[in-house]
Amino acid sequence: MNLHSMLIERETVGHPVAVGLIGAGKFGTMFLSQARLTTGMHVAGVADLDVTRVRSQLMTAGWPAESYAATSLADAIKRRATFVTGNAEALIADPRIEVIVEATGVPGAGIHHALKAIENGKHIVMVNVEADALAGPLLARRAKAAGVVYSLAWGDQPALICEHVDWARAAGFKVICAGKGTRYHPAYHQSTPDTLWEILDQYLQIKDRNSINPKMFNSFIDGTKSGIEMTAVCNATGLLPQSDGLGFPPATRFELADVCKPKSEGGTLEKAGVTEVTSSVYRDGRDVPHHLALGTYVVFEGETDYARRCFKEYAMLPDKSGKYAALYRPIHMIGLELGISVASCALRNEPTGAPTGFRSDVAATAKRALKAGEMLDGEGGFCVWGKQTPADVSLERELLPLGLAHNVKLKRDIAQGGALKWSDVAYDPNDSAVKVRREMELAFGRRNAETAAS
Repeated sequence: MNLHSMLIERETVGHPVAVGLIGAGKFGTMFLSQARLTTGMHVAGVADLDVTRVRSQLMTAGWPAESYAATSLADAIKRRATFVTGNAEALIADPRIEVIVEATGVPGAGIHHALKAIENGKHIVMVNVEADALAGPLLARRAKAAGVVYSLAWGDQPALICEHVDWARAAGFKVICAGKGTRYHPAYHQSTPDTLWEILDQYLQIKDRNSINPKMFNSFIDGTKSGIEMTAVCNATGLLPQSDGLGFPPATRFELADVCKPKSEGGTLEKAGVTEVTSSVYRDGRDVPHHLALGTYVVFEGETDYARRCFKEYAMLPDKSGKYAALYRPIHMIGLELGISVASCALRNEPTGAPTGFRSDVAATAKRALKAGEMLDGEGGFCVWGKQTPADVSLERELLPLGLAHNVKLKRDIAQGGALKWSDVAYDPNDSAVKVRREMELAFGRRNAETAAS
């Protein structure tokens, strides 16, 4: 509750938190819009392969042109301005930068930048949840050993869910389930960048289709992003994935405790202590009223009759039995809230969620019948979607992580719905992301999937 006062203190002594942002996409731009207005925080540098885009995004975010006209990082620090560069590694290496925000969305780039940040003694806020799902447990372990913080990004749903779980446990409650809402239907798993408009036009009125990246948006539609984000939550909280991944049960925000509880108790879950994503669409295509499509939630158990009575008295959204209750946040503001993570890392030396084990993975799964010789096109593309899978199952079956299912050639035919294996593709064992992933698998081992903490 004191981050703002700590930021004011840094401002007062003339030493604001110096931040380097890598990646000026939507998330990064939203962060920039608020960071300029945050007392005690200074975005000293922004790195992106497209420097022209950075300047355009800064203008879009409301920055005066003179504020990002610094000629070097030294000039930016001296004048309290911002240096725009295409050289991310130089930004990471500069000793005046305290926190690196990795927002490229590219798994290999995210892993590389995180490792460089750790080597250079920088805290890392990993907006790039794709990289976290691929190798986050190893990156967090490396950061801890180096005495720096590796953190999930506040404002994005995984970090908010981690906060829900921490709140419930710190209050003495047993967490039954945690997750988020989304728009889902089983047919969406076959969605491609060409067909996603049939879905998007039902609930989003995007007049300028050129203003969005169809492949990125499609990863939200086809179920991939949900698998990635719930993997991040499991690896950070100790919650576990269900054996067959996410079920996406339809639910209103007032039904969360009834739907997201074990089947043995009348709910939809395989067991207690798992993640689940609720859908805002019924299986017959009707919209769910009062849905949680942009929000997050936690379902917890009242283990005494007194607590259960309090659930009812204080309108804690109990299930019909009164045994379970839910707390939810209706929205998330992604980059607009990211400064919370930056401040927490720099001023408290605490992450807003970070991997503590390798419990969940995201397996590349065929959207359609795939033929030998095809090139996979990764997240949100035409070939595969990402399915949440228990980590020990993924390792035992040698399943191909979604984060590595890009620009690799298939060696054999795969049936629609089939899970791809490492042996199914011609991957490069010397690729840096492949090497880090393999190192993580060896470091944690397939028996690392612990039971969820109570």
